[in-house]
Amino acid sequence: HRVFAANPIFIYKISGTGYHGAIETSERRFINMAELLSMGELLIDFAPSGETEDGRLLFARNPGGAPANVAVQAHRAGVSAGFLGCVGDDMFGNFLRGTLEGCGVETKGLSLVSGTATSLAFVQLSETGDRDFSFYRNPGADTRLDFDTADLSLLDECRLLCFGSLLLTAEPSRSSVAKFVDYARQQGKLTAYDPNWRPPLWQDKDEGIRQMRSLVGKADIMKVSDEELALLTGLSGMEEGAKALLSQGVSLVVVTLGASGCAVFTPEFSLRRNTYDTKVKDTTGSGDSFFGALLAKIVQSGKKPGELAAEELEDFIDFANAAGAVCAENPGAIPALPDTAAVEACRRNVPLLIR
Repeated sequence: HRVFAANPIFIYKISGTGYHGAIETSERRFINMAELLSMGELLIDFAPSGETEDGRLLFARNPGGAPANVAVQAHRAGVSAGFLGCVGDDMFGNFLRGTLEGCGVETKGLSLVSGTATSLAFVQLSETGDRDFSFYRNPGADTRLDFDTADLSLLDECRLLCFGSLLLTAEPSRSSVAKFVDYARQQGKLTAYDPNWRPPLWQDKDEGIRQMRSLVGKADIMKVSDEELALLTGLSGMEEGAKALLSQGVSLVVVTLGASGCAVFTPEFSLRRNTYDTKVKDTTGSGDSFFGALLAKIVQSGKKPGELAAEELEDFIDFANAAGAVCAENPGAIPALPDTAAVEACRRNVPLLIR
């Protein structure tokens, strides 16, 4: 890598592959049809990367954004993936587009817009690898996604649309998200929703929760943290909260529990699965790695969530847990997302984390 300082406190790492980290040759290809289409924010995560000699904190530029992470992880898990969203027509936006292309993600749904900057997030890590975010997004180029001017061919071609809630923070994307999802459902596509609650991006917490809730009934699959489950349902019990989401038409609810693994709920059954005992360095992107790996398995099965047997779904969840655990071993989001070989090696060689 070639390393240079963009200003006294930031450090950028650039390589000929287009992002911080090597890209396998197998990923250097473009695809004609994305089986999984991920819609939402694509941004820069500035993660701590040491200090200068006089003690000033340095940051490494990492490509990220939950929906983009999901798309890359799904591709690395074996399905074709595409991205639908906007970035600024600036140095960061061009870097991000090159990153997705280098990772083999279809980018014809990605627009570079002028006049609005690409969103940035600065990540602070605890000693255990947990992270906190400070966002520079007012409102950010990602919120410029507009249904009325978008190319809908990717939606026509995909099998599953994944989306989050961060585009609901500002117009025109706020009004457009539901239109995109409704269009996908009308075309018979599966829909997957990750609310991805980020309080600093909402001026009004109650409005943020109301907006997040507005998308629940449009999802076949949902991934939520225990905190998000309580916010969306107003219920403190995990089983009660999951049943409340299922009653709104969701077919599969996955509650991520960090080091305790996850819990899965369907109208017919529920199950729990522990995660793997990897050495955690940075949890940024781990939940997205989990979700992308799970959705890849569902797409590969050719089944709807309600058609999956408990044993089959348990295997998918175990694969997803391993993906998230391997991701947490490395810094950054997209650079840390594992391929299938790394995930399967974890399943074979790493013990489960029992809590």
